[in-house]
Amino acid sequence: MKRIFEVQPWNVVSHDFNRAEKRLQESMTSLGNGYMGMRGFFEENYSGDTLPGIYLGGVWFPDRTRVGWWKIGYPEYFGKVINAINFIKINIALNGEFIDLAKDEITGFELNLDMKNARLTRSFTVEKGTVKVVVTFERFLSVAQKELSVQRVRLKNLGSDDVDVKIISAIDADVKNEDANYGERFWEVLQTDQKEQSGSLVAITKANPFGTPRFTVGAEMHHRTALQAKVAAPAHDKEVVNGFSGKLVAGSEIDFEKRVIVVTSRDYHTQNNLVSAMNAISEKTDNLSYDELFDAHRAIWAERWEKSDVKIEGDVAAQQGIRFNLFQMFSTYYGEDARLNIGPKGFTGEKYGGATYWDTEAFVLPFYLGVAEPKISKNLLKYRYQQLDGAYHNAKKQGLKGALFPMVTFDGIESHNEWEITFEEIHRNGDIAFAIYNYTRYTGDKSYVLNEGSKVLTEISRFWADRVHFSKRKQKYMLHGVTGPDEYENNVDNNWYTNYMARWTLAYTLQVLEEVSQEQAAVLNVTEEEKQLWQDIVDRMYLPEDEELGIFVQHDGFLDKDIKPVSEIPADELPINQHWSWDKILRSAYIKQADVLQGIWNFIDEFTPEQKKRNFDFYEPLTVHESSLSASIHAILASDLHDENKAVEMYERTSRLDLDNYNNDTEDGLHITSMTGSWLAIVQGFAGMRVRDGKLHFAPFLPKKWDKYQFRLLFRGRLIEVGVDTNGVSLELLEGEPLTVGLYGKDVELVAQSSVFV
Repeated sequence: MKRIFEVQPWNVVSHDFNRAEKRLQESMTSLGNGYMGMRGFFEENYSGDTLPGIYLGGVWFPDRTRVGWWKIGYPEYFGKVINAINFIKINIALNGEFIDLAKDEITGFELNLDMKNARLTRSFTVEKGTVKVVVTFERFLSVAQKELSVQRVRLKNLGSDDVDVKIISAIDADVKNEDANYGERFWEVLQTDQKEQSGSLVAITKANPFGTPRFTVGAEMHHRTALQAKVAAPAHDKEVVNGFSGKLVAGSEIDFEKRVIVVTSRDYHTQNNLVSAMNAISEKTDNLSYDELFDAHRAIWAERWEKSDVKIEGDVAAQQGIRFNLFQMFSTYYGEDARLNIGPKGFTGEKYGGATYWDTEAFVLPFYLGVAEPKISKNLLKYRYQQLDGAYHNAKKQGLKGALFPMVTFDGIESHNEWEITFEEIHRNGDIAFAIYNYTRYTGDKSYVLNEGSKVLTEISRFWADRVHFSKRKQKYMLHGVTGPDEYENNVDNNWYTNYMARWTLAYTLQVLEEVSQEQAAVLNVTEEEKQLWQDIVDRMYLPEDEELGIFVQHDGFLDKDIKPVSEIPADELPINQHWSWDKILRSAYIKQADVLQGIWNFIDEFTPEQKKRNFDFYEPLTVHESSLSASIHAILASDLHDENKAVEMYERTSRLDLDNYNNDTEDGLHITSMTGSWLAIVQGFAGMRVRDGKLHFAPFLPKKWDKYQFRLLFRGRLIEVGVDTNGVSLELLEGEPLTVGLYGKDVELVAQSSVFV
């Protein structure tokens, strides 16, 4: 497998500018600070193939979805993230010729994403006639001041002659989404202001017929440079520009710094307030140097790494993979804003519309529980609670009671336009319920589940109780017309995972109802008749199983398919989603991602080793792993089954899915929500971390390819460091009260500032 970036522990670096892989490089050098983010596209105009993209958290647009086959129950619109105003634009002319790397011949190219300090740099040498200038770009999105984007350009003249330099810096609202219809634009400019060395632009998303909020965005740029300000005319009426020019003397260098403040109507509700906010933040940062701004940004990243870094010795590719995934996760979300969530592509591309999926509850929350303070995970739970009204709406549109949380959303209203996903992949209701349980089990904090969480659980349970039907023939409750986690199996009956999660949710809700206060019980108003029905469904839910094979059957009819392992598919037909028709995929027995195995992972201690092994051995050979969410679950289960080779194979896939472009689709953007999988594969997989009855347990092994691995884990007010090497396992309590943990089935006492080695 060809790698376009070098393998280094803290950096993603390339010295090869391959124009054919430009989009791939852009995806993998994306930056974000939770508030906003951008692909690694160039500051200057690039006339070749590129996918520019800047995205602002919570800013989206409802795209029309009504088509000829529209049916009752379809969502009215498809929510999509929109490409924000391009505020990083910097064009450079040397002796009157603007740089365009799609055409210019360059040497000394380097593209470097510094993950430790969250900064992107790019440098190259332009040689034209007597001109020989090294151009270096730097950019970072401050985590110390979330509204701040900082760029610096350094020009160094290596030639023997002076060079005339011209720089045009712009804020450009004439942008579009690549997936927009007929070049549709989404921004209308409300006001512009252009001064000698600064400028600002305020724009609003265009009107829509669905009544969803319009978003106003303001960007204000300021510059620092020894170059002289020069009047420059905008290229069009949606742009604000500042021009600068001067002479770059032979043997000298010049710096050009651009700072942009970006604010939105999510925080400032009037145009005047928005402009005032830009001015205030600019004044706050104006007296700080580039180095001071960067040091404040870097210090916060150092704190994050101190809590969460995973160190691997003996396998640099594995080390780079886990750090890349941690870096991109923290760049996308760190829990500061409960109104935000995590889209599958984060701030790195348009695909999947930038909205919230079930990935958050199933894969992201268990990761944040271990690497960050509990309030961050709690904000993910609150996000759903705040959108209960939308969940009621979604269920009502299907003629059902209770709450159906959306498959895809920005505001709680379902906004995805594929029926088999939108209203058949209803297992996400169970995943959201499981997240509440997961948070409670891990933190020991019942304040959410006994209050807001009990409301969410109750309304989900009301939905399940209405969605099931009772088979008189089998005397069982069933769920027909669903899609499980495996999206290569649509509109099936009795998906085992969906049925299992529905049954479990009802049972868990009944348990929680026994614990809520009288006041909360009155709010929930669950009748005895409801409770009796829920218990009857729990007792008589149909779960397909094959006694001869000893497996849980993915859905009715699955075993009637032509069961052949993935190894029989010709290599040139993989991935099948890029070579086979949808019809052929649906008729096959090939599995996109863990389905039955997803349920076994959720409740890994509830199944016997024999059950886990039989199901893993049956389903894994049928799995093409064409979902980014697949490999991590298989790595954890393989570790649990002591299948080290398969566990390491799946870890390598999940940790380097984007770095090595496993599924040939990373140019669209990174697989952000699945990036938690590499951490889960190490912590739950290789280290065997489990929480049983409020107690932490470990059963680590060291992959043969590695010399050592080490990670830190937050658990109930403690910070624990776990190290595994060829000599054994070490546990150290770095912060917090003494704690008893299980290690290979035996109790170990951890006391602060002391280590236990086994």
